[in-house]
Amino acid sequence: MNILLLNSAKDFGHSHGKLNDSLHEVAKDFLLKNGVKVSECHIDDGYDAAAEAEKFAAADVVIHQIPIWWMSAPWITKKYMDEVFTVGYGKLYESDGRTRSDSSKKYGSGGLLHGKKYLFSVTWNAPLEAFTDPKQLFEGKGIDAVLFPLHKAHQFLGMEALPTFMCNDVIKDPHFDQYKADYEQHLAKVLQSLS
Repeated sequence: MNILLLNSAKDFGHSHGKLNDSLHEVAKDFLLKNGVKVSECHIDDGYDAAAEAEKFAAADVVIHQIPIWWMSAPWITKKYMDEVFTVGYGKLYESDGRTRSDSSKKYGSGGLLHGKKYLFSVTWNAPLEAFTDPKQLFEGKGIDAVLFPLHKAHQFLGMEALPTFMCNDVIKDPHFDQYKADYEQHLAKVLQSLS
């Protein structure tokens, strides 16, 4: 199995990216110890979009490590996706899926990465109940509803979601040892489901 780890940690404002860097390393160490081939990109260090498209296409699973700012991923994550997915035409997708000769083919069905998976590991200062309580900001809709555009970008390529991992209260009430243990447990379940 080949897993691509994408690290969206960014030193910006009051965030220095240390938690996301650390969680990226937790995933890398755990996967390597379990015999998984790992490739990686620390997005903010720069990248070659064509080479990243090749890595993306070769991966069985792509794991994004993403700090969430203002309800979405940092701009470097979106820039990575815009550049890598666009240059990946012919490797990651062949069209938007529609064709004049077959009206049953719908928008979003032109991806070439069928059978491949992706996973979002996200960090939030928001508490868990902000996602689960219908009376709080996210109306009880859960993390994946908030990440809907990111999910759809990967599904456009033909990929399928693995369960999202989330760390909460990362500024107001951080517990790194617990995040690490929970993430390793989450990754263990994911690897088991893929075998």
